Amino acid sequence: MAKIEALAYVVAESTDVSRWEDFGRQALGTDSLAGPDGALFLKMDEREHRIIAVPGPEDRYLASGWEVPDAASFDAVLADMEQAGCKPTIGSADEAAARRFRALAHFSDPAGNRHELVWGYTGAEAPFVSPIGVHGFKTGRYGVGHTVLPALPFDETLAFYREVLGFGTSDEFDFKPAPDAPVMRIYFLHAASGRHHSVALAEMPNPAGCVHIMVELDSLTDVGLAYDRREKLGFKLMATLGEHENDKMTSFYMMTPGNFAVEYGWGGMIVDPATFQTTRTERVSVWGHDFSVGFQN
Repeated sequence: MAKIEALAYVVAESTDVSRWEDFGRQALGTDSLAGPDGALFLKMDEREHRIIAVPGPEDRYLASGWEVPDAASFDAVLADMEQAGCKPTIGSADEAAARRFRALAHFSDPAGNRHELVWGYTGAEAPFVSPIGVHGFKTGRYGVGHTVLPALPFDETLAFYREVLGFGTSDEFDFKPAPDAPVMRIYFLHAASGRHHSVALAEMPNPAGCVHIMVELDSLTDVGLAYDRREKLGFKLMATLGEHENDKMTSFYMMTPGNFAVEYGWGGMIVDPATFQTTRTERVSVWGHDFSVGFQN
């Protein structure tokens, strides 16, 4: 059983955090707050942030923030990493406070992806009010959504998530982008909250540090409205509306200011981590999800 509850937040590095504010408020429908040291918080629920944009020299994905329920779980995950040869670093009190948690540690997986482990949310809590009328996001115990990370070397990285961090495998997919192309594995992993997957590992490189993140809406209507809104706003479409086979999510994809995509969806599966049996998917989607549009100008 996973000790990690959910993906609490994601962090993007940005050469201009105001671009994230515009994208969040106009395309996603999030609220925004000023964070410490020039950071921008995108607010999706009662917490101050679920997406954090921090100033930096590149526009890319920076880190995944994983939440555990208490200090004992925090210590247990750190101990398991130490035993496995991973050397997590305990963050300072200022670093933890900047993320609005009681404690923070950071570490990298075998593929070099940066992660933050946190427990004990300390930030303000206030009702979420979307500036454009989005009814709400499915967050709470399920976290911000999911992230899809590059995983090379794949087997070593997968073993780290399953054997050290305690994730369970929801689905396995052998992706073949073209008839003569090599197979690239994509495995979907669940945490303790039961979201079908809080992380997926993709056997491919990605210079932005992330293939995509997913945020889930409380209403399919809000997904449709965003689909229309994106076109008017001019944010790049990365995949058309469709329904995924493995987690049943109805969604579309658009490019973020961080050079990685965001999946904007509704209706994702919740699984019981104690009993769910791993599936093997043969196709990406039941219908829709034309990803070729993302390669067009």
